[in-house]
Formats: sequence, C-alpha cells, structure tokens
Amino acid sequence: MWRIPVSGELGRARTRRAVASAVALVAVMGLAACGTSGPSTTSSAKGLTMWALNDQAILKESVDAYNEDHPDEKITLRLFANDDYKQKLRVAFGANQAPDIFFSWGGGALNDYVKAGKVDALTQSDAEIDRFTPSVMGSATFDGKVYGVPANGLAPVVLYYNKKVLADAGVEPPKTYGDLLTAVKKLKARDVVPMSLAANSKWPTLMYLEYLLDRQGGSRVFTNIASGDASMWKDDSVTKANQYLQDLAKAGAFGDNASSVTYDQGASTALLYTGKAGMTLMGTWEYANIAKAAPGFLKNGDLGYTAFPTLPDGAGKASNIVGNPSNFLSLNSSTKNKDAALTYFKDYVLNDSQVDAYLAAGSVPPVEGLETKLAAVKSSTDKEWLTFVYNLVRTAPSFQLSWDQALPSDQADPLLTNTDKSFLRQIPPAEFGVNMSKAAS
Repeated sequence: MWRIPVSGELGRARTRRAVASAVALVAVMGLAACGTSGPSTTSSAKGLTMWALNDQAILKESVDAYNEDHPDEKITLRLFANDDYKQKLRVAFGANQAPDIFFSWGGGALNDYVKAGKVDALTQSDAEIDRFTPSVMGSATFDGKVYGVPANGLAPVVLYYNKKVLADAGVEPPKTYGDLLTAVKKLKARDVVPMSLAANSKWPTLMYLEYLLDRQGGSRVFTNIASGDASMWKDDSVTKANQYLQDLAKAGAFGDNASSVTYDQGASTALLYTGKAGMTLMGTWEYANIAKAAPGFLKNGDLGYTAFPTLPDGAGKASNIVGNPSNFLSLNSSTKNKDAALTYFKDYVLNDSQVDAYLAAGSVPPVEGLETKLAAVKSSTDKEWLTFVYNLVRTAPSFQLSWDQALPSDQADPLLTNTDKSFLRQIPPAEFGVNMSKAAS
C-alpha cells in the first residue's frame, strides 16, 4: 500500500461496468459485521462518528478542535490499521453500522460507495470546495459531483537523487529516458545502485509503470481505463511502457537485490542517503522519512528532487504527475447529523491552523493561495521543498491517482502481481495488458 505524507499510511475504481460494481459492493456489504480496533478520542450519543487511519495526527487535531467548540455534539474518532481498514469499512456499511464521516483514498473505491448510494454529494456552500487545489478534487468527483473533501497533504511521486553521488559519477539529474540510461551506466560503473527500489513491496515498482505509461501515451490512456474501457489495457502505449520498465531492469537500473527489499523497513530509503544509491522514485512522504532518519543529509544540501524523465516521441507532458492527490473525508448518506458534519468539513478540515501544521511537518496541503505561507517558512531547505511540491501540483495538467487506488479493489491484486511479473521479465511486455484486460472484464 502507498503511504501518505506526515499522517500515516496510504495505500481501487472506476468500475468496468457500473452495474457489476454496484452488485459486487452490495454483496460485500451483505457480510456480517466484524470487530473493530483502534482508540476513540471522545464519545457522544448526540454527536458524530468518524473513521480514519492510524497516525493521522494532524487530522486528529482538527477533531479535537471541533470537539472543544462543540461539547454537546462531539466527534467520536476511531483509528484503524491500514491493512484492515477497507474491509472493515465495507462490512460496516453492509451492517448499517458505518460512521457518519469516513476516510478514503478517493478514486474507484469511493466511487463504488457513491454508485451504491452510500455517500452524499457536497456543494460549494457545504464545504467551500473552491479553496482546494482543482487537480486534487478530481479523485473525489464523479459525474460532475463532489463526494469528499481533502484531509491531508499532497503526495505526488517525484524522482529523488543524491547530489553528491550523481556529481561524483559525472551525472546530471535525468530529464529524458536517454539521460536516465546514461546515468544508470555511469552509476553502475562506480558500483552504485542507480535507482533504489523496494520491489518486494510491488507498489513502488508500479510507480515506474505509471509514469512510463503517462509519458508514453499521455494521461488519456489510463483515464480511459479507469473510466471502464478495459480494451485500453491492450493499447500499444501500455506495451511500450512495460518494455521500457523491462529495459531498465535489464540494464541494471535497480541493482541485483531489489526483489528482496521491502519498503516498510526503510532499506530502500537508506540506500539513497547513505550514498549506496543514486536515485529513487517515491512519494513526497519520503522527504519526511529522510529528514527523520538522516537530518544531516538534508542540512548538507545533498538531497535533490525533480520530475520524472520524458520518453522519446512520447505523447505525455513532462509536467504530468502521478501519485496520491490526498486522502478524503466523505459523508455517509444515512447520517442523522449532516449539519454537524458539514460544520466540521467547512470550518475545521484544512483550515488555517491545519494548513500551518502540515507545512510545519514538511507536507503541502491541497489548498489554494499558499504563496505567503510558503514565503514565511524559516528553513530554506524546507521552503525549497514545499515550494517545489506546491508548484509541481498547481501547474500539472494531469494528476493521476495511483492505479491501485483508481481501479476497483478486485483488480488491485492482479495489477500488482502483473507489474511484478513484468519487472522480473517473467512475461513479455504485451502480456501485461492482456492479463489486465482479462482482470477488468
């Protein structure tokens, strides 16, 4: 699963057929309720219930602030482990025990609930939606209606690099695929892993494939896939993207042990800041991980970051990005406390104090007009990073939600499995699209 910056773990979608999606969701919701785990911050028979993931510290602060101002209708917040959360939410909806407010990744998983009539649409007057970054809101917008408000920081995927390692190898940060292959060759010659990758976790490998497809075919290819056109998996650009991924692996871009490295232990991150790797592709939460594990690396100015390289004759724009725009909070259509929930959304979610808290933690919240606040950041290192992320998102023509979140849940496992097989060159490039087309049918 993906991770979200500062506030815990991240972790699928447009369904191939709306009717099939709704039937599948109803079937899941018919399961008996199971137990839940996680602490509650407060409780009130008259108030709201809300579910989110563990370690959402800044989000929890917004709940605490609301509860202090509304002692007679408090929010009962329950926090869950990432791996269990989605299933518990489905079961709770099926048993009519779902919370008033629930946390999600947007995309197809949220749209499944929308199609089943489980989520209320939100208007501008409900939550002042125009204050949020437009490219982010697409992940919670279906058929022109908005079904969630952003709840935490932006998480585009960027290419990080060790400035000293690249300089020692005579390598510039790659702007094109050709530059990348040249960098791989030079870094290998110095016995450095060109690109650190936790391939055992599978989803980090998916990031490469997402960018390679976007750069090759443009954002329209996966947009069509996510909208229900399974035939687009067989598009020539999908095959070419897999060929590029396999070419990188064959060239030794990821070293010899990538398939034995998992992300959660931090080993792939450590390779970068210890100088054993030249680059790594990861979400913006990696900055906070590096700051915590190796503050001296940041202080010395050795961390660099840039956009993913372009492909020769590719249709995708160099300014397109992939990743996770934000997590979202949505409103259960069965809630009896809608007015209170809307008050929380409008006045406490990513309000001024929340924005300050995210910026202080090294994360950019998805709200408009941050220039003044960014200019006031005291650390020049943090200011440069936050400004980079802010501008990257604001100028992106397309911010594509990670595939394993954008697709329906029943396609996520086949996606990760086939991505890994392609990376390991266990299947030819064209077979990836054929397999995914079957999984989406």
